Amino acid sequence: MASSSLSWRRQTVAAVRLLLVLTLLLGVGYPAVVWAVGRVGLHDQATGSLVHHDGRVVGSSLLGQNFSGATWFHGRASASSYAGNTSGGTNLPESDPQLWKAAAAMRRAAGSIGDRLPPDALTTSASGLDPDISPAYAELQAPQIAAARQLPVAQVRRLVAQHTTGRTLGYLGEPRVDVLELNLALQDLSAGAR
Repeated sequence: MASSSLSWRRQTVAAVRLLLVLTLLLGVGYPAVVWAVGRVGLHDQATGSLVHHDGRVVGSSLLGQNFSGATWFHGRASASSYAGNTSGGTNLPESDPQLWKAAAAMRRAAGSIGDRLPPDALTTSASGLDPDISPAYAELQAPQIAAARQLPVAQVRRLVAQHTTGRTLGYLGEPRVDVLELNLALQDLSAGAR
C-alpha cells in the first residue's frame, strides 16, 4: 500500500514537472521565436503588408479598397464592402438577374467592347477582399479614367502595363494588377501633369 502511494506521488510530481517544462517551451518559448522571426526576418508581412505613400500608410497590399468615381480604377465587387473583419462572396449563379443587370451596366459604361467581359468585372471574389484585378479588367476601365482625368488613353494603358504582375514563379495563378498601387501611380501621374 505504501509502495503504491509513493509511486502515485512520483508520477504526479513527474507529470507536474513535464507540464511546467512543456508550458514554458511551447507556451512561451515557441511563440517568442515565431514573434522574433516575424519581426526581424519577415517584418513587412508581420505588420500587415502595409503600403506607404508620401510618408503615410494608405492601405495594405493584401486587402482591396473601395474606390468610387470615374477617376479611379475599381477593384472587384465586394460582398463584404471591403471590411477586413468580414469576408465572403455572394455565390450568385451565372443565371442570376443581378449579374445580368451588372453586365448590361458594364457594357454601357465601357462602350463597344463586344460580348466578352472579364469575369472579375462582374463577380465578387471568394473572400470579397481581393486587392487585384485582371489586366483585361484594368484595360476595360482605362478609356473612362483617361477621359475623366483628361489624360491620353495610351498613357493610362502604359501605367496598367507597368503595374501588371505576371504569374507567380512563371506558372502559378494569373497575371494581375494591384488596384491600390495602380491608383497611387495614377494619382502621381495626374499630379505631375498639372
